[in-house]
Amino acid sequence: MANYNNRKNNNKFEVPINDQIRASEVRLIAEDGSQLGVMPIAEALQKAEEAELDLVLIAANATPPVCRIIDYGKYKYEQLRKEKDAKKKQHVVEIKEIRLSPNIDTNDLETKVAAARKFLTKGDRVKVTLRFRGREMAHMGQSVHILTDFANSLQDIAVVDKAPKVEGRSMSMFLMQKKQ
Repeated sequence: MANYNNRKNNNKFEVPINDQIRASEVRLIAEDGSQLGVMPIAEALQKAEEAELDLVLIAANATPPVCRIIDYGKYKYEQLRKEKDAKKKQHVVEIKEIRLSPNIDTNDLETKVAAARKFLTKGDRVKVTLRFRGREMAHMGQSVHILTDFANSLQDIAVVDKAPKVEGRSMSMFLMQKKQ
């Protein structure tokens, strides 16, 4: 049977509070945000007890370390809330790939351009790959115009991030959205 009492608490907001603070002197900030000055840790703990709140180490690397008299549960909740809000606001840029062949027809190329336009407007990068098979390998140099035409048809919203480059049996380039 597993012993649940020996599990580690992997919360990244675990900061030293009250008796866990190992500094002789601290700079103390009251619950209203006013500076109370530098004082011994015993005096700071006493003031926190009088206010019936916790003494929380805010900046351990400062000289002397900065502590604040606050409700620790509320502090932890606010930190988790800030992290959650930051995650909501960030956008992960994905790389979407569009594959072409050297003998692609104009209508098919326009369909692929429309798909790339949709990806670019969402904020993703687009990797356009021109794949060669068999005898098509002999005419790689003549097929660069397909990638340049593709980039030219998207030049109103996209810019070439990486120019066309041959990698084995394929030639690829990267497009990204223009900065407004």
